[in-house]
Amino acid sequence: MSEQIFEKKASFFDRWAPNYDLIFTTVFYQSLHKRLLSYVTLPHPSYVLDLGCGTGRLLNRLARTFPDLQGIGVDLSPQMLKQARENNQHHPRLIFTQGNAECLPCAANQFDAVFNTISFLHYPNPQEVFTEVSRVLKPQGKFYLVDYIRLYSLDSVPFSPGGINFYSREKREELAENAGLTTQGHYFLLGRVMLSVFVKNLAS
Repeated sequence: MSEQIFEKKASFFDRWAPNYDLIFTTVFYQSLHKRLLSYVTLPHPSYVLDLGCGTGRLLNRLARTFPDLQGIGVDLSPQMLKQARENNQHHPRLIFTQGNAECLPCAANQFDAVFNTISFLHYPNPQEVFTEVSRVLKPQGKFYLVDYIRLYSLDSVPFSPGGINFYSREKREELAENAGLTTQGHYFLLGRVMLSVFVKNLAS
């Protein structure tokens, strides 16, 4: 069942990809990324993963902000990745590859930070994603999760195949704890969009 959902989601975003930047990132994502970066701390040099990277806007902005940063963008949609590769301003420091958030094509303890921006709401199995993020993070590495906070009693919306799901800060903390991550803090960035920062425990 999950495999069919992933295929449908990839197809959904493939159709969206050619016009994705025109519709969304011009104003909304630029503002969101700018506010996110005010909370980001990275070692020098750093190696990061942008999970659900879409057209690669955030990863390019991170590379501009941190000149010694290298990164990988992973997305389920081949057409989103096509746009990301065409717009890659920092090759070979940045590369983009197809992958599923529940089974990342990355080694354990590989990244200083993982970013996930307005993508987590699409994942059908959130605990598996947290577990994978924890696996690929280095000890003391950080997970920057940016997404809409749960809206009152509304948990799910039938927007894309499988629906989209919202999580309270308490639910985010529970998912993190189960994956060996400690919550560092929650911060509203724009409207109902909240940044949650988690740190991988040394013993994980």
